[in-house]
Amino acid sequence: MAKVELERVYTIGLRQKMKKYPRWLRAKKAVKYVRNFLSRHMKAELENIRIDSSINEKIWERGGKKVPARIRVRAVKFDDGIVEAELVE
Repeated sequence: MAKVELERVYTIGLRQKMKKYPRWLRAKKAVKYVRNFLSRHMKAELENIRIDSSINEKIWERGGKKVPARIRVRAVKFDDGIVEAELVE
Protein backbone atom coordinates (compact mmCIF):
# COMPACT_ATOMS: atom_id res chain seq x y z
CA MET A 1 0.00 0.00 0.00
CA ALA A 2 1.37 3.39 -1.00
CA LYS A 3 1.59 6.20 1.53
CA VAL A 4 -0.26 9.50 1.09
CA GLU A 5 2.24 12.20 0.19
CA LEU A 6 -0.07 15.14 -0.49
CA GLU A 7 -3.82 15.81 -0.24
CA ARG A 8 -5.53 18.96 -1.50
CA VAL A 9 -8.98 20.26 -2.40
CA TYR A 10 -9.20 22.33 -5.58
CA THR A 11 -12.02 24.38 -7.07
CA ILE A 12 -11.54 24.07 -10.82
CA GLY A 13 -13.22 26.83 -12.82
CA LEU A 14 -14.52 25.57 -16.13
CA ARG A 15 -16.70 28.44 -17.36
CA GLN A 16 -14.07 30.67 -18.99
CA LYS A 17 -12.00 27.77 -20.33
CA MET A 18 -14.92 26.06 -22.03
CA LYS A 19 -16.27 29.20 -23.73
CA LYS A 20 -13.62 28.96 -26.43
CA TYR A 21 -14.82 25.53 -27.61
CA PRO A 22 -17.94 24.77 -29.63
CA ARG A 23 -20.84 23.60 -27.48
CA TRP A 24 -20.77 20.01 -28.66
CA LEU A 25 -17.14 19.59 -27.53
CA ARG A 26 -17.31 21.18 -24.09
CA ALA A 27 -17.78 18.18 -21.80
CA LYS A 28 -15.09 16.19 -23.56
CA LYS A 29 -12.65 19.10 -23.32
CA ALA A 30 -13.60 19.71 -19.67
CA VAL A 31 -12.54 16.19 -18.67
CA LYS A 32 -9.19 16.71 -20.41
CA TYR A 33 -8.80 20.10 -18.74
CA VAL A 34 -9.39 18.59 -15.28
CA ARG A 35 -6.74 15.95 -15.98
CA ASN A 36 -4.24 18.60 -17.18
CA PHE A 37 -5.05 20.86 -14.21
CA LEU A 38 -4.36 18.07 -11.73
CA SER A 39 -1.18 17.09 -13.54
CA ARG A 40 0.10 20.65 -13.36
CA HIS A 41 -0.87 21.38 -9.76
CA MET A 42 0.03 18.02 -8.24
CA LYS A 43 3.27 17.78 -10.25
CA ALA A 44 2.49 14.37 -11.72
CA GLU A 45 2.58 12.79 -15.16
CA LEU A 46 -0.66 12.70 -17.16
CA GLU A 47 -0.61 8.88 -17.21
CA ASN A 48 -0.58 8.82 -13.39
CA ILE A 49 -3.81 10.83 -12.92
CA ARG A 50 -6.79 8.67 -11.90
CA ILE A 51 -10.12 10.50 -12.17
CA ASP A 52 -13.05 9.02 -10.27
CA SER A 53 -16.25 8.35 -12.19
CA SER A 54 -18.08 10.87 -9.98
CA ILE A 55 -16.14 13.72 -11.62
CA ASN A 56 -16.97 12.42 -15.08
CA GLU A 57 -20.64 12.04 -14.17
CA LYS A 58 -20.79 15.57 -12.75
CA ILE A 59 -19.31 17.08 -15.93
CA TRP A 60 -21.65 15.09 -18.20
CA GLU A 61 -24.67 15.50 -15.87
CA ARG A 62 -26.48 18.06 -18.08
CA GLY A 63 -25.22 16.65 -21.37
CA GLY A 64 -22.17 17.38 -23.47
CA LYS A 65 -23.07 21.01 -24.12
CA LYS A 66 -23.74 22.41 -20.63
CA VAL A 67 -20.69 21.93 -18.44
CA PRO A 68 -20.89 23.12 -14.80
CA ALA A 69 -19.21 26.45 -14.12
CA ARG A 70 -16.88 24.97 -11.49
CA ILE A 71 -16.26 21.71 -9.69
CA ARG A 72 -14.61 20.93 -6.37
CA VAL A 73 -12.13 18.07 -6.43
CA ARG A 74 -10.16 16.30 -3.69
CA ALA A 75 -6.82 15.13 -5.07
CA VAL A 76 -4.55 12.71 -3.22
CA LYS A 77 -0.98 12.08 -4.36
CA PHE A 78 0.72 8.89 -3.22
CA ASP A 79 4.46 8.42 -2.84
CA ASP A 80 4.60 6.26 -6.00
CA GLY A 81 3.42 9.25 -8.08
CA ILE A 82 -0.20 8.18 -8.61
CA VAL A 83 -2.82 10.92 -8.13
CA GLU A 84 -6.42 9.94 -7.39
CA ALA A 85 -9.15 12.58 -7.69
CA GLU A 86 -12.73 12.45 -6.49
CA LEU A 87 -15.62 14.89 -6.41
CA VAL A 88 -16.27 16.91 -3.24
CA GLU A 89 -19.94 17.61 -2.54
